[in-house]
Amino acid sequence: MASVTELIGQSVWDSNGVWVGFVVDIRVVRHKGELQQSHTVYGLVVSGRRAPLLLGLTRDRQGRSAWLSQALARLVYAGCTFVPWENVTDYGDGEVHIDVLRNELSRV
Repeated sequence: MASVTELIGQSVWDSNGVWVGFVVDIRVVRHKGELQQSHTVYGLVVSGRRAPLLLGLTRDRQGRSAWLSQALARLVYAGCTFVPWENVTDYGDGEVHIDVLRNELSRV
């Protein structure tokens, strides 16, 4: 698994080779109750614009989000696309390849 810093900014391409956008944020699930706290990636947020400030925008350290943060996230994430991690077939060398078409992906 690539680290978060390696995935941010990579170009995403659909199954037909159509450019979807850049990875601007990564959605994870935190697993509590384990000896060491771990996280699992469940999706990528992709945008046609590069916006590195999006990382961690919607949550604080305890996983809560403030109303101002939520409102700002709706504005900043407008037009972004969500790519479920199970659709990622390959990543690395600055590119992420997915096994679905761009128009089949849902908007954030």
